[in-house]
Amino acid sequence: MSLSGRVAFVTGASQGIGRGCALRLVREGATVAVAARNRQKLDELVAEIAAAGGAAVAFELDVANEDQVKAAIKAAIAQFGKIDILVNNAGITRDQLIMRMKRADWDAVLQTNLTSAYLTIQAAIPSMLKQRWGRIINITSVFGQMGQAGQANYAASKAGLIGLTMAIAREVGSRNITCNAIAPGFIETAMTASLGDDFKQNATQQIPLGRVGSVDDIAGAVAFLASDDAAYITGHVLSVNGGMLMG
Repeated sequence: MSLSGRVAFVTGASQGIGRGCALRLVREGATVAVAARNRQKLDELVAEIAAAGGAAVAFELDVANEDQVKAAIKAAIAQFGKIDILVNNAGITRDQLIMRMKRADWDAVLQTNLTSAYLTIQAAIPSMLKQRWGRIINITSVFGQMGQAGQANYAASKAGLIGLTMAIAREVGSRNITCNAIAPGFIETAMTASLGDDFKQNATQQIPLGRVGSVDDIAGAVAFLASDDAAYITGHVLSVNGGMLMG
């Protein structure tokens, strides 16, 4: 799955799944632009990649800010000449039952998780169209497929990413650009670390493989979809959930 010569742009790359994806893409040979709000963590990631002989550049970015998205993508293209692979991973939660959910929490989750993907795709796709090659990978969620009580905003944003994925796949397929989504199940990250032990235990009992997923499980799927091995896959939602949801 060599990605030598490819340039990837990864959002939400300062920790968790985004960080793991950036490290895996570099390991496969790609140069990576890592973007997130936390500059310190991004700099640490870039230093780790450089120490391992890879190439990465950090872009401090709030994906909910349209001007920042446009500026970061433009700067990455100016520096590297192109963007081949776009990984839309940035996401937040603002959990609450729908009766108590504040409009600000609804808007924040939709803006960060869904609207940001529209913005990054719109900004990066001219580069892909020009070279007639591209890989767009949106990180959705099993809860975008099956719903989750107390997460109406999160589930809606992740379900929206699935629809966006399919629409973009149809728009740009003729230009040799694929657009796919990955739907993680319960993955051990900083976001899930705060969940109670009872919740984790119950979640594990719903997973046929009998364990929670790791960041590497998702990063491997991203590397595959970014590669030429996945050239004939587009508009697809790849479930990486240990069997939590089938079909």
